[in-house]
Amino acid sequence: MGPRILVTGIAGAAGQAVGAQLAARGVPHFGSDARGDTRQASGAPAKATVRLLPTTDPDMILDLRRLVDRESINVIIPTLSVELPVLAAARAGFGQDVRIIVGDPAAVALANDHLFTVWALQAAGIAVPRFGVPGDLAAAPASLAALNGPVVVKPRVFKGARAVHLLAGTSSVKWHLMPAGQLVQEFIPGADFVVLVFGTPARNAMAPVAVVLEKTKTPFGRVGGDAVSRRVPAGEAGDVRKLGLAAVRTLGLTGPVQVQIRRRADGTPVVLGVCATLGENSKWAPELLDAVLATFLLPSFNPASFRRCPAVPAAALG
Repeated sequence: MGPRILVTGIAGAAGQAVGAQLAARGVPHFGSDARGDTRQASGAPAKATVRLLPTTDPDMILDLRRLVDRESINVIIPTLSVELPVLAAARAGFGQDVRIIVGDPAAVALANDHLFTVWALQAAGIAVPRFGVPGDLAAAPASLAALNGPVVVKPRVFKGARAVHLLAGTSSVKWHLMPAGQLVQEFIPGADFVVLVFGTPARNAMAPVAVVLEKTKTPFGRVGGDAVSRRVPAGEAGDVRKLGLAAVRTLGLTGPVQVQIRRRADGTPVVLGVCATLGENSKWAPELLDAVLATFLLPSFNPASFRRCPAVPAAALG
């Protein structure tokens, strides 16, 4: 039997982008979403759309399993970051015949929390912005000197671009009044990239995919958006590509991953964040969806077999 694919979050931009790519390949698929409107705006609708319970509902996985059984679905492509930890933890409950395109639970948990991500990357020698949490900054104000300039404040767990704020300075901020669960990062002013990676186990037959996209330059004072200006040719930005691969390997992620990278003023690239799922920008890199579909044809492929490997240097990743 061929793949019977379910794309979650079909009402969102990422879900629509994945659905449109499947339709362009002539691959039938279903769509699901917890939001009220499950219509696709892409003009390439899924075979059927279903409203599922939200991830916050404890019965969401039961609801999803009923849909999988009813429609004989054997590939699930999640497009919402909020779903990833739940689906990674519940993956074994779907059986060996159902491929959920999500990484190992431990790796997904690291990538889902920005603080855990920068801790893990920093420990492995992967370049990240200088960072702190409001509680530590309130207790030790002298540590703010290390941030030295504008800072970005964002939730540790992604809640959308609108929840990210750029502060021009830190001297007047009352850190003890800052809501819990925030991360404070040094603002990186240089060129903005996203590296789209399909992570594979080191011993797997599939080679990792890595595509570099350059994002639209935004004026100083804005954190930036997800708009892409171009796909970077393979011969350019080799250091950005290596850093993206190194971050994915360090966290132990498999499957589709988005790595946000910016250059410092001196040109050094640093990792701003990691999201372990297909996003809207995957339309710039059809190789990623090709790799997802290829996993269905490789019975030996086990996304969970690639465990965290913190000692991989960027220079060793080609």
